[in-house]
Amino acid sequence: MGRAAVAGVVPPHSHHAIQVTVGLDGPIGHREPDSGWGIYGGAIVAPDVEHELDPRGSLLAVLFVDPETREGRWLGRSLRAPISEIREGRLDEVVAVLREIWEEPSDAPETAALIHSVTRRLCVGPPPPYVLDDRIVQALETIRRMDTKKISLDSVAKSVFLSPSRFAHLFTAQVGLPFRRYLLWRRLTRALIAVGRGSTLSAAAHATGFSDSAHLTRTCYQMLGQPPSTLLGPGEFYEIPAPFELPFPFP
Repeated sequence: MGRAAVAGVVPPHSHHAIQVTVGLDGPIGHREPDSGWGIYGGAIVAPDVEHELDPRGSLLAVLFVDPETREGRWLGRSLRAPISEIREGRLDEVVAVLREIWEEPSDAPETAALIHSVTRRLCVGPPPPYVLDDRIVQALETIRRMDTKKISLDSVAKSVFLSPSRFAHLFTAQVGLPFRRYLLWRRLTRALIAVGRGSTLSAAAHATGFSDSAHLTRTCYQMLGQPPSTLLGPGEFYEIPAPFELPFPFP
């Protein structure tokens, strides 16, 4: 979360996370390519939707929520359009929490709890029922635990007792994008965490399965609209534990 590092529009890009973008001191712009700009106090972009972002000089809070988590499925079910406006009443509550994080940074567990509360405030209706196939939940947990550099479709399929072809089909149907595309997103997020901890681009790329730093930079630009040096260069970097769990049944 931080002040926009670019002095202009973030070009078209897409990624697998649900993106929550909130202007903490002014409105922001969002649009899908070839459509008109929408001006929002805050907006939510559905997963895998190509979009552009105009910070408009505002202090931005940008949250990425995995759509396979319990809160991600709940938040995703609450969306009514590829880019949805955060309504004024909920926006005021969300801005208050995010400004608190920005102005008075706390420890990681407390920050994670606050981010969790922000996401819950944006969800509508009751939690969704548990629908993911148990084998896909197990596969996602395997990917989360394993070194992404060493993961292959065949190895994950074997771990859940499916043939590679059956697993590939089931994974795409349940998660919403092909296994290799999902793994690329996971590799990118792990690489960015490594860079944020002080790793060089080359070392982070090598450790997470990219061929070189140029490959990492191209992927980052494709998925997030900016290179790693712009995303993580200026300001301060805060790493918090993921506050959301994979979608085991709601209580």
